[in-house]
Amino acid sequence: MQYENYIGGRWTGRNFTTNVNPSDTNDEIGMYASADADDTNSAIESAVAAQSVWRAYPPSERISVLRNIGNALLDRKDELGAALSREEGKPVREGIAEAGRAGNTFHYYASAIEHAQGETYSSALPKTLIQTRRNPVGTVGIITPWNFPLAIPAWKIAPALAYGNTVVFKPAELVPSSAWALTKIISEAGLPDGVFNMVMGSGSVVGKAMTTSSRLDAVTFTGSSFVGAEIAADCISHGAKRIQAEMGGKNSLVVLDDADLTIAVEAIIDGAFKSTGQRCTATSRVISTPQMYPRLVEQLSARMATLKVGDALDPSTDIGPLASQQQLNQVRKYVELGVSEGAELIAGGHEIRSASPGFYFEPTLFAGGRSQMRINQEEIFGPVVCLIEAPDVDSAIALANDTPYGLAAGIITDSQRSIERFLDTADAGMLHVNRSTANTELHVPFGGNKSSSYGPREQGTAARDFFTSTSTVYSTTGTD
Repeated sequence: MQYENYIGGRWTGRNFTTNVNPSDTNDEIGMYASADADDTNSAIESAVAAQSVWRAYPPSERISVLRNIGNALLDRKDELGAALSREEGKPVREGIAEAGRAGNTFHYYASAIEHAQGETYSSALPKTLIQTRRNPVGTVGIITPWNFPLAIPAWKIAPALAYGNTVVFKPAELVPSSAWALTKIISEAGLPDGVFNMVMGSGSVVGKAMTTSSRLDAVTFTGSSFVGAEIAADCISHGAKRIQAEMGGKNSLVVLDDADLTIAVEAIIDGAFKSTGQRCTATSRVISTPQMYPRLVEQLSARMATLKVGDALDPSTDIGPLASQQQLNQVRKYVELGVSEGAELIAGGHEIRSASPGFYFEPTLFAGGRSQMRINQEEIFGPVVCLIEAPDVDSAIALANDTPYGLAAGIITDSQRSIERFLDTADAGMLHVNRSTANTELHVPFGGNKSSSYGPREQGTAARDFFTSTSTVYSTTGTD
């Protein structure tokens, strides 16, 4: 079956490419249109033309639209989650949870519209009232990754629409099915034509047409740091567009000698191997003090042996396939690199051959790592974790900070003094205490430091800072 792009309220498309299931590459999901620069510019012009209409929509009607979208996602979360897992490869229970989160995100921003959007200030001037007003940025380009094909588009699209912006949405090439299903729901929610547009295709064509267009007012992107830097440069040099870029992570979990070993092991299992390690918040470095270190190696490798790698749609699967052959090749390369750098391969490290052709790889544990090894500095984006030993808490935190990234970091300890030391000195946008580094919630800010993020935070009330502009209004209250 062929699936088209959505531009100006119409389904249209050409140049169809086949989408396959990473659990079984013999399973073809469908044929999806690939937009070109002309299609992308048409979508942008449609969104620009609709901006004044959507901006003027009464808040109550915007609320209704967002609730319609949220209701449809939640009503169909089992179906949508299974389709997501078939396409992207994460275990089906994770796919269903993601579909539910997407629905809840639209509900959250429907409620956010009802909150006050401006503030009132006193003035040093006589008979003067100062107020702030929040206005939509205008027309927003949204470029999303493949690892969360419903949740990340939702947490960008929902606030964009809620605050009165029009949207041009470019999903990742690997996950057109999830993007198309989300777009179909949005197209039936009651939006005026042109308010929301979706163009599938390559980043080099569709993404480039968006970032270099002078007609977009803002671009929000999630993906690699390399691409994010290129997008930011394009946006600044072509119309000085507002830019928000959420990029890579190389996240550390510090485990101290006084930690609860069971909590530590389960936090690493969740952070390193859930979603096959394909999360920007994944735990990829574990930094342990000396007494805990050998116990952690032993218990973690034993726990890893219980994990089942298999088809994403099998309810008993703990770790699904990697998303593509490219991702499989990348993980294999980094494992070989880790061995060549002198890290000790404790568990895993090999591709898995299965009855159906898929991109399966064993959960992998390295020990004896050093911070400057490439496997401890570069984002692998797969089920690989490396243990590093540190003599004390201060050294462990310094090692946790010793990467170009600053997205998430965590600590496992019973010491309140160590927790406070960590919270004061860890250089990351999201900090976790006695839990996995990978979990986030939709109502709080999301983002990192250093090479992990550029521009305002995402999610929660922080999203308003990107999707609106502020006007300060001075009013004379009277002449009497």
